[in-house]
Amino acid sequence: MPGSYVFTVGIALLIIILVILFFTFIPVGLWITAYFSGVKIKIGTLIGMRLRRVIPSRIVNPMIKATKAGLTIGVDKLEAHYLAGGNVNTLVDALIAAQRANIPLEFERAAAIDLAGRNVLEAVQVSVNPKVIETPQIAAVAKDGIEVIAKARVTVRANIERLVGGAGEETIIARVGEGIVTTVGSSVTHKDVLENPDLISKTVLDKGLDSGTAFEILSIDIADVDVGRNIGAKLQTEQAEADKRIAQAKAEERRAMAVAKEQEMAAEVQAMKAKVVEAEAEVPLAIANALKEGNMGFMDYYNMRNILADTDMRSSISKIAEEDKKQD
Repeated sequence: MPGSYVFTVGIALLIIILVILFFTFIPVGLWITAYFSGVKIKIGTLIGMRLRRVIPSRIVNPMIKATKAGLTIGVDKLEAHYLAGGNVNTLVDALIAAQRANIPLEFERAAAIDLAGRNVLEAVQVSVNPKVIETPQIAAVAKDGIEVIAKARVTVRANIERLVGGAGEETIIARVGEGIVTTVGSSVTHKDVLENPDLISKTVLDKGLDSGTAFEILSIDIADVDVGRNIGAKLQTEQAEADKRIAQAKAEERRAMAVAKEQEMAAEVQAMKAKVVEAEAEVPLAIANALKEGNMGFMDYYNMRNILADTDMRSSISKIAEEDKKQD
C-alpha cells in the first residue's frame, strides 16, 4: 500500500514536470494570442524557432503589430532579419510609421538600413518631422582682417534612399562650417556679414552640401553672429615684431663683425709695436758694432745723442703748450 502511494505520487510529479516542460518549450499561450489576433502561424513553426534558438515572442509580437496595422510580412523574413542581428520590433515600427506618413519604404530597404547600423525608425521620424542640427561656433576672417564668429542651425530631413552609404550629421556640420568660412572670407569687410547674415545661408545652400549624405537640407539659419579679434592687426604686429628681431639680429651681426675687425687691427698694431720694440732693441747692438768696426766715431755717437735729447725736449715743450691751450 505505501509502495503504490509513492508510485502514484511519482507518476503525478512526472506528469506535472512534463506539462511544465511542454508549455515552456512550446509557447501555446503565444500561439493562442497570435491566432485570435489574426496571425496564422503553426505550432510547428514556433517549435522550429525554439530549435533555431529564436525567441518566438520577438517574432510573433511584431508580426501581430504589423497585421493589426494592415501590413503583410512573412514570418520567414522577420526570422531571417532576427538571425542576421537586426531589431525586428524597431523595423516593424518603422514600416508602420512610414505607411501612416505615406512614405514609400519596402521591407528589404528598411531591413538593409537597420542592418547597416542606423536607426530606421528614427530615420522615418526625421523624414516626417525634420531635425535641427546646431553647429558649433565657427570662426572666419573677412578680407579686412576682422574675425567673425557665426553659429548656424541646419534643418534637415532624412533621405530614405541614401540612408545606406550616406554620410551622417558630422559631414553636414563640416560642410556648413566650410561654407561659412568661405562666405566670410570672400567678404570685403566684416560689416557686410553683420548687415546681411542671410548671405551666408544663401551661399551655403547654393553649394548643394547635402549631396552624398543621408539627409536633405531644408534650410540654414544663422543663429548668432559676433565680431571676434582683429586678426589683421595682430598679424601686422607680429610681422613688425619679427622684422624688428631680424633687424636687431643683423645689427648685432654687424657689431660683432666690427668688434672682430677692431680686435684684428689691435692685434696687428700690437704686432707692429713688438717689431718696433724688437728693432729698437737691435739699435744699441748696431751702434756697438759700428763703433767696434770703426764705421762710427765717438763724436758721431755724441752728436746723435744730442739730437735725440733735443728732439725729446722739443716734444715735451709741445705737449706742455697743448695742455695750456686746453686749459685756456
